[in-house]
Amino acid sequence: MAKETVKIPDLGGGSVDVIEVCVAVGDVVAKEDSLVVLESDKASMEIPSPMAGKVLSISLKEGATVEAGDVILELEVEAAKSEAKEEATPPASAVAEKAAPAPAPPAKQEKSSALEMIKVPDVGSSDGIDVIEVCVAVGDVISEGDSLVVLESDKASMEVPSPFSGKITKVVMKVGDSAKLGAEIAEIEREVAAAADVNEAKVETEAPAPEISKPAAATVSPTATAPVSAALAAKPEPTVISHADVYAGPAVRKLAREFGLELEQMAGTGPKGRILKEDVQQFVKDLAKSKVNTAASAGSALPPLPTIDFSQFGEIDTQPLSKLHKLTAANMHRSWVNLPHVTQFDEVDIGELEDFRSGLKREAEQRGVKLTPLPFLLKAAAVALREHPKFNASLSADGESMVYKKYIHIGIAVDTPAGLMVPVIRDVDKKSLLDLAAETAELAQKAKDRKLKPADMQGGCFTISSLGSIGGTGFTPIINAPEVAIMGVSKLAIKPVWNGSEFEPRKMLPVSLSYDHRAINGVDAGQFFTFMGELLADIRRLLL
Repeated sequence: MAKETVKIPDLGGGSVDVIEVCVAVGDVVAKEDSLVVLESDKASMEIPSPMAGKVLSISLKEGATVEAGDVILELEVEAAKSEAKEEATPPASAVAEKAAPAPAPPAKQEKSSALEMIKVPDVGSSDGIDVIEVCVAVGDVISEGDSLVVLESDKASMEVPSPFSGKITKVVMKVGDSAKLGAEIAEIEREVAAAADVNEAKVETEAPAPEISKPAAATVSPTATAPVSAALAAKPEPTVISHADVYAGPAVRKLAREFGLELEQMAGTGPKGRILKEDVQQFVKDLAKSKVNTAASAGSALPPLPTIDFSQFGEIDTQPLSKLHKLTAANMHRSWVNLPHVTQFDEVDIGELEDFRSGLKREAEQRGVKLTPLPFLLKAAAVALREHPKFNASLSADGESMVYKKYIHIGIAVDTPAGLMVPVIRDVDKKSLLDLAAETAELAQKAKDRKLKPADMQGGCFTISSLGSIGGTGFTPIINAPEVAIMGVSKLAIKPVWNGSEFEPRKMLPVSLSYDHRAINGVDAGQFFTFMGELLADIRRLLL
């Protein structure tokens, strides 16, 4: 037995972070097994083992910053394999000579065209590599270095460039093919010197070794034939972008693609939210279980909406939805389909509240805040949530238990030019009316300026959606899951109300309450709604 030290290979300069250590002391690893995962500001990459052996010690840990030459770990390997390693690794100069295209012949006055077949070069693997994209078509005129196809193994994706300029006359390879060394990619017609032997010009030429494009996780090997810096110096706009906003390695992406799944639907359990193979497998299991549970009601699946060409009826203007609009639509649809909504309507006499608010306007303005009815609604909702804890709760994801919350955070729906946003005010029950007035104004302005942080829109227990002065006598707000209820507020109106002896004009506020009938019964909702109406009608109750 012999000991071998594995070090960080050439990374093209600079330092990178260690985001995952894939092995432990005592593990037996095979050649090409991942040892650590590194991340720069441009790409993440897995460092594979250059040989098989047993891990004796590990010199790195997650969060460390490393450079080329730093020790990763020490392996115990067979002596024969250790000695053969040096012989098996070809010199970089020899690899460069093999990968480099033949030197161009001297320029001639007269030129003619010749057909040449471009083949898959040596990509460092004897196994077939999947073709995930064909970048050219018959008739395309390309330049030397333009991408022909994109290949992807379980470690990295790579582009195969054209060794010369010309016109594509035939494309042999297609998406889904398994590309091996020497497999035909495409036929190209290019100009050659007239003095040269045309028969010699019409040869089957291998393309130069591909450069690694910017994948989510690229493999870096000490014995690789191309410098690792190609992975870190990737193009700003790579040819292939597969779930660019998702943190996962190539093997995980390939597995998800084989299952036909979107990585955006999954939650990563790895370091920094990295999606692992186990996460994909668990997602598939959960999906299968969900289909089994709904098999009995398969006939209830919603039919798709028909696709209609509206231009046949007249002039149209198609505008793409903003990202926020699409996200809101998806969330609302999910909530409406999965939660059994029930909505109750009522009118609350807030004449005394409005008189009290008018008396506080000047004092509020002196403190730099505008006192609207919303702080009163927030305060009343906080008291009602404390008295009726069923509304300050959420159903567990499996539907087997209720999660009661000891805090009271309330979201407020804000209309912005980009779409609907719901910032959350925390600990509403512990803040004064003027504090709530200042915070609601601040959050609403942040929402309109697109300056809200993700944390500002998380953790809500209950939501208030107010149409304010827009109008309407009532509406059914959609529950903001995983909350179990939402309150809708419409336009204040002066109406005649019978006081026992005569009708008198009163300021009536239309309100509605939508709730998840799985978590809340009609009696519970009625009691909550009545209690909140009493608080708004007589604000002195807020002091109790």
